[in-house]
Amino acid sequence: MALPTATLIESLKTLVLFLDLAGTFVFAMAGATAGARRQLDIFGVLVLAFAAACAGGILRDVLIGATPPAAITDWRFLAASVLAGGIAFKWHAVIERMANPVRMFDAAGLALFAVAGAQKALAYDLNPVMAALLGMLTGIGGGVVRDVLLAQIPLVFRTDLYAVAALGGATVVVLGDQFGAPPVATALCGAALCFVVRVLAIKRGWQLPKAFHQPPQHPAQDPNARKETSVLHHKDAKL
Repeated sequence: MALPTATLIESLKTLVLFLDLAGTFVFAMAGATAGARRQLDIFGVLVLAFAAACAGGILRDVLIGATPPAAITDWRFLAASVLAGGIAFKWHAVIERMANPVRMFDAAGLALFAVAGAQKALAYDLNPVMAALLGMLTGIGGGVVRDVLLAQIPLVFRTDLYAVAALGGATVVVLGDQFGAPPVATALCGAALCFVVRVLAIKRGWQLPKAFHQPPQHPAQDPNARKETSVLHHKDAKL
């Protein structure tokens, strides 16, 4: 039997809130670990944790008109960010023993936020294409802000499949909604797809094609050019 509309809406809100809080925690861990690696003080680590954890969700909420954003009005988002930041600051030496800790936490946050963003966009009646794109944007937003604050080129612009993984997870959510699949099942499948693709891209070095520019060789660095120059100089000497 189909759930009443009011019950379904409440279920979706609860699901999005859970995904948002889980994504906030792991993205905050990624941001705080990156900050501790750069030897920031406790304030810098906590600021970076909150910025990395909440930037994507804030951007999503502003774009769909869910204002003021949940990350600002709900104390649980700040609490999750501070808790994750404190853990990363206190035990960053232990966390660093993991293989690629920042990227692993980042992959988990990317997966959770991508599906949460798509779910919330659908709840606000966005069309399927824009819902998938907004899910992707929600996923990559925190990582972009984190890298910018650390004066790095964001991962999404320079590394293995990142935005594509987020878009894949969000697309699963949108397709599930179109075919009437249970929201929890589609969210789990979408998050799993995004996380697996991202981790495999890290492990195996999968990348999108990059622009390649070969700088022109200076004549003095080209052996053939040097040989021709030498012959000309020899002829000039004879003349």
